[in-house]
Amino acid sequence: MTVPFVLLVLGALTAALAPRLLARADWPDREPVLALWVWQCVIVGVLLCCVSAMALCASAAWAVVRGHVFALAPRGVVDAYGLAAYGRWAGVLAVLLACGGAWTAAMLTREVRGARARHRRRRAELLVRSPRLLGELPAEGGERLVVLESERAEAWWLAGSRPQLVVTTAALRRLQGRQLDAVLAHEQGHARARHDWLLAFAYALAAGFPQVPVFAGFRHQVHRLVELAADDVASRRFGRLTTALALVELNEDRGVFGPCPTPLAQLPGRVHRLLDPAPRLTRGHRMGLTAMALLVPVVPLLVAFGPGIGALT
Repeated sequence: MTVPFVLLVLGALTAALAPRLLARADWPDREPVLALWVWQCVIVGVLLCCVSAMALCASAAWAVVRGHVFALAPRGVVDAYGLAAYGRWAGVLAVLLACGGAWTAAMLTREVRGARARHRRRRAELLVRSPRLLGELPAEGGERLVVLESERAEAWWLAGSRPQLVVTTAALRRLQGRQLDAVLAHEQGHARARHDWLLAFAYALAAGFPQVPVFAGFRHQVHRLVELAADDVASRRFGRLTTALALVELNEDRGVFGPCPTPLAQLPGRVHRLLDPAPRLTRGHRMGLTAMALLVPVVPLLVAFGPGIGALT
């Protein structure tokens, strides 16, 4: 069971060490899109370790599974893995890993269904507050800007098959000039990058395995990083000062900038980041981090396919 053991150890080390290394790094706030890429590579790498170990253990335990996994492989490839020497624990380990995979799928399904239910509920509420006029057609591309009468300054993107950008009249009164454009660009940045799917995946993994550091860290960081990434989308189009002022105008009445902590306590840091930006990483540094992150899911594949490749050469 050398290869499955190496895969499980590799996955455990990645799950334990990657969140600590990323938490100590000072570059994620400067490069939120790159940080999101690194986090996704880490998560995929951990999952690949588990899936590969499960497939090899199941192949050793049951001939039917082995026939499917090694269907196109020559006999020498199968012999290179030494499946006959895995022992009786291979089946037990395969079942445990399969249960973990089924639980992950169940949590992801629950999160997706919950998100869809929330979207339907919010869309129904929105339709009541702002009904579509007779003969009104959806905008090109399915996007529709909805203005709601409200004394609370808000703007948000309602995802779904018919995405809608919602802004309140209070926000229209408070935001001046290009500030409104910056807020709308921020929300559109969320939609175009499909941040809702990324958030759902992060919350599903953390809910299913709350004690796994990498999943808990992913959930903790992904919400902050997607907001920083959307801020950068808006600031590139309309300027950092305009975007920062728009965030202040939208949230200053919520006690965000006071001494007491609130659920939106990250907003002062976002505003400070826009007003006093740290220099971006050099292109070479970004490319190096991107390549290193890509190695995280590639290494488990090399470990899993290593004996078979060695047998073919």
